[in-house]
Amino acid sequence: MNFVTDVLLPLALAFIMLSMGLALTPGDFFRVVRQPRAAVIGLIAQIIALPLLAFVMIVAWRAVGVMDPVLAVGFMIIAACPGGVTSNLLTHLARGDTALSISLTAVTSVLAGITIPLIVSASNAWFLGAEAPPLPLFGTIIGIFGIVTVPVLIGMVIKGIGPAFAGRIEPTCRHVAAALFVIIVIAAVATEWQLLITHFDEIGPPVLVLNLVCMAMGWSLARAGRLGRDQSVAITLEAGLQNGTLAVLIAATFLGNELMVVPGAVYSLVMFFTAGVYVATSAARRSANSQG
Repeated sequence: MNFVTDVLLPLALAFIMLSMGLALTPGDFFRVVRQPRAAVIGLIAQIIALPLLAFVMIVAWRAVGVMDPVLAVGFMIIAACPGGVTSNLLTHLARGDTALSISLTAVTSVLAGITIPLIVSASNAWFLGAEAPPLPLFGTIIGIFGIVTVPVLIGMVIKGIGPAFAGRIEPTCRHVAAALFVIIVIAAVATEWQLLITHFDEIGPPVLVLNLVCMAMGWSLARAGRLGRDQSVAITLEAGLQNGTLAVLIAATFLGNELMVVPGAVYSLVMFFTAGVYVATSAARRSANSQG
């Protein structure tokens, strides 16, 4: 057993999700009902459009260039992952609809136990066929549910029972969770550095294109649905920012494939730069408009 991928990584992800739960209330889920149009568009963008877009892009990329099928599965893993706590923070900094961002992250994280195994299993079969590493569907559903969904629910229970206690520890937990996220991503890149160098031409450009296309898709769907600027910002960042820690866990622990780790780890680094530019530009425009 690999102690890092089989023990430390799941524990770190569980803590990250627990910290998210400490900031959630049942109202964050019910908001989806109260804001049905924005919520439906956001969920379609995150759960349906994003994986489909990634699949089409990867198939097209492989048709005109070169991409190892194992890398293709790695790309689908990151595309299947929900947005993380980072999307909520950056939505706030961009002066978007933070409440909508939190609701979308909460719902997609709870649904991840079902959506991710299905998408990853289908991607395995499509790109790798008989060479696909075994992925027990039921076991994976239970594993992701236990590591992702249950900690979120536990965090919510803690907040419900002791809101004052949760309020005191939540900021510290959030900072620790952010640090864990960064450490895991950097460690994954460092560990797989040789694979990254070897496959840079296959990994670098499509990672950047996928991230930009996903953000553009989120914005386009929001505007096509006649949502306001703040809601469009939230959906754009939810579509472009994925839970890289979860992607690393699935590739390294559930599938045990080092090469599959690389797309998710690199995507997690790239998305900070692209989202950072978007946030800075969006916030500047909002300030300019408000002053005008």
